Amino acid sequence: MKTRSWIPLLLILLLSGITCFGCKPKAAKKSPSEPHPPIAMKPVMQPGPGAGMTARPAPGGAEVQMKADAFLKGYQADLARLEKAQTTAYWKAANSGKKADFAAAAKAELALKQLHSDPGRYRTVQALRKEAASLKPLTRRSLQVAELAFKGNQLPKPLLEKLVKSSTEIEQVFNTFRGKIKGKAYTNNKLLESLRKERVGAKRKEIWEALKQVGQQVGPKLIALAKLRNQAAKKLGFANFWDMRVRLQEHDPKRILTIFAELEKLTNEPFRRMKAKLDAELAQKLKVKPEALMPWHYDNPFFQAPPPSAKVDLDTLWKGRKKEDIVSLAQTFYASVGLPIEDIVKRSDLYERKGKDQHAFCITIDRGADIRTLLNVKPTAEWMDTMLHEQGHAVYYKHVDRSLPFNLREAAHIFTTEAVAMLFGALAKAPGWLVASAGLDAKRVQAITPALLEQRRREQLIFTRWTLVMLHFEKRLYENPDQDLNKLWWDHVQRYQGLKRPPARNLADWASKPHFTIAPVYYHNYMLGELLAAQLRATLAKRFKTPDATAIFSSPSKKKIGAFFVEKVFRPGMRYPWPEYVRRATGHALTAKHFAAEVK
Repeated sequence: MKTRSWIPLLLILLLSGITCFGCKPKAAKKSPSEPHPPIAMKPVMQPGPGAGMTARPAPGGAEVQMKADAFLKGYQADLARLEKAQTTAYWKAANSGKKADFAAAAKAELALKQLHSDPGRYRTVQALRKEAASLKPLTRRSLQVAELAFKGNQLPKPLLEKLVKSSTEIEQVFNTFRGKIKGKAYTNNKLLESLRKERVGAKRKEIWEALKQVGQQVGPKLIALAKLRNQAAKKLGFANFWDMRVRLQEHDPKRILTIFAELEKLTNEPFRRMKAKLDAELAQKLKVKPEALMPWHYDNPFFQAPPPSAKVDLDTLWKGRKKEDIVSLAQTFYASVGLPIEDIVKRSDLYERKGKDQHAFCITIDRGADIRTLLNVKPTAEWMDTMLHEQGHAVYYKHVDRSLPFNLREAAHIFTTEAVAMLFGALAKAPGWLVASAGLDAKRVQAITPALLEQRRREQLIFTRWTLVMLHFEKRLYENPDQDLNKLWWDHVQRYQGLKRPPARNLADWASKPHFTIAPVYYHNYMLGELLAAQLRATLAKRFKTPDATAIFSSPSKKKIGAFFVEKVFRPGMRYPWPEYVRRATGHALTAKHFAAEVK
């Protein structure tokens, strides 16, 4: 994973558990199952009493409503002004790569954070929230979101500085550390490339161990940081940092654990069958018995993505295309489903340039019409996926109801915009779309369809089990940072991923994952996005009476797709807490059943 070259105000991510306004950065030629940390965050909050939009204000609340209106008018104006300065500076820095622009972006980010550090305004929000029964529904919701933004920024300055210093030190280790084999240092990318190519088991083990060496360097520091994060969380009234992060992401911890318990149960058998087949292939390739396979026999050091398929290489289908064709295909497709993106493309920066951010993201500058995407498009299958993915974020933001209060003109949750982006991005690997929308040769696509669908299934199942490891390990980590974390890690890896624990190994392998530092307690949101994407596909299939939801995007009915998304998915913005939003959009609560049906 490649992180951003600047996250000067990392404490926002580390402390407040708030969501990002755009997409996780996405690197070229990176697996979709390797998410990157969220950026440029905006707050959401745990729903409380009166969170729905149907209750009416209590009689005699006119005075309270006037006070709330007056407060929100000033607050929303300041938020809009400071946020636009921050997003504009961020966009400039991402496009230029200049140190001065990074500094300006950091300054703008700090100003936005300082808005929510004001204890006087926080007390006003708290007082108004106590009068929630006297307020209009949208006012209540707007104050809920505002309260969370303030609550996450009420820590003492010395503690904030300690948190930033500790996390920065760990990140610096990750940025500079080089794993060694027989005394020679290698970059992470070189080690990953070598692991993919090496066929000899003993050498693969050396490479895998080199990739884990950074864990020993940062493990003790991460444990200290976990304790410091717990201290911060408790000062804000939470049981621990995991509890704080989950609740401040508008999640009920019990609901999340229930959903993931369902996900584990429903994917146990499909994962077992898939892994048995994969193991047989790897054993044959690496000339070992299936029962002798160890973690280093898999191409990904955390087994969070499958090895490339030997039967299909989608890039061969795109040979002869130009980078501009990728953009043109996306424009034509989105227009065909009633979600034109020409205005977004005009404001976007889509091709490689010196100094420019090498990843991809979507950004709304003013929560209005100014929506942009940054990409580095090439004529490859991965960049077709990425182009569709980022424009999925963009059309979501484009159609959020702009009559909502400013701080509600946002996706219902980070995972809901991710779900839409995933749904559209996945079309780049859907056989029907490749023929009907991309214009690829039908016979060639038909020939690789079985392998294409199998690889997609492997990606989904393997990433599912990886998110189960991260969810449960981090929960236990923050509940007791002093326990034997090395053993705990392999307990989880064995249970959820079916990998064998290396004998007599007692090292901080868990700590070699950068996300514990730069995006803590966050992986579950990526998986929730996958679940909602599957649920949206099932909703479309039912609505348009077809067993194959992806086929709808190539059917005569596809023009109606845009209207469905605008009405049910985009327009509500943050009007409702996400559980209610999902019920309204799909007809029932979020479940793992639809996803499980796709990967069974």
